[in-house]
Amino acid sequence: MNQVMTKTPQGKPHELLAETLAPELEAVNLLIRERMASQHAPRIPEVTAHLVEAGGKRLRPMLTLAAARMCGYAGEHHLKLAATVEFIHTATLLHDDVVDESAQRRGRPTANLLWDNKSSVLVGDYLFARSFQLMVDTGSLRVLDILANASATIAEGEVLQMTAATDLGTTEEIYLQVVRGKTAALFSAATEVGGVIAGASEAQVKALFDYGDALGIAFQIADDLLDYQGDTAKTGKNVGDDFRERKLTLPVIKAIAQAGDEERAFWHRTIAKGRQEEGDLEHALSLMAKYATLEATRADAIGWADKAKSALADLPEHPIRTLLIDLADYVVSRLN
Repeated sequence: MNQVMTKTPQGKPHELLAETLAPELEAVNLLIRERMASQHAPRIPEVTAHLVEAGGKRLRPMLTLAAARMCGYAGEHHLKLAATVEFIHTATLLHDDVVDESAQRRGRPTANLLWDNKSSVLVGDYLFARSFQLMVDTGSLRVLDILANASATIAEGEVLQMTAATDLGTTEEIYLQVVRGKTAALFSAATEVGGVIAGASEAQVKALFDYGDALGIAFQIADDLLDYQGDTAKTGKNVGDDFRERKLTLPVIKAIAQAGDEERAFWHRTIAKGRQEEGDLEHALSLMAKYATLEATRADAIGWADKAKSALADLPEHPIRTLLIDLADYVVSRLN
């Protein structure tokens, strides 16, 4: 199966997962369109549709559907939870683009650019409210607890990132805390609630949480690494965007940890103070090469992908389990 996946676009794990879950995904999409409607404020569906229908992979809601089906669920509450997860994700993107003053996402102008910051923030708030209505509809206090905690953790992670992003004292431990907040929290909540709604055993629910957590961390580390060595045509990002935006990600954190006085002064000027000049990106890349931090970051991403795969050992034999294992491999295969 892995050989087929690496040779044909149709064989990518997330695409195979989408094919496997097609009827449920369609039902989730219908639910999303229904719940993002507004009788009194037409701007809400306009802004939401711009992002929701921008061609994203729906990876997070797919994880909820996959976890529920793998654990033998036969009801419909997992559809509401998948839509909830997508609404939380979309709300955070709307807010992030305002905070980051972004002009582009997935190759398209951001909502805050097309409309304004106020619309993006308020529509994001509306989606959070809708997500909580969907959670309540399931009648599960445990599900509500998991997703409410995830929402708080995401916000906490974003605030931590804002304060740590240009602080040269940011450690790998703090970086991991940021990643767990901004990315992994929703991955792990998505898989965990799928198991909970299916009535899976505590061991299986914990395994699903661990899988989502490790997958989310691998995903974000890979994304941060691709900023320095990715193909712009494939990633939609210019090489070095994080450097230009003064974001302390893992490859740079590793380089700063080994820097001498002169090198530290360079990082202080370019990242902490934001005084960047022609040739600084190239110099930053040379320092990362000197200390092999790109290779070390890649090894970390692969390590987390391996943890994700190991977590699935306690789950029942199922075609979806195989796809989730392949998905963990795929997340880091982009780094080859």
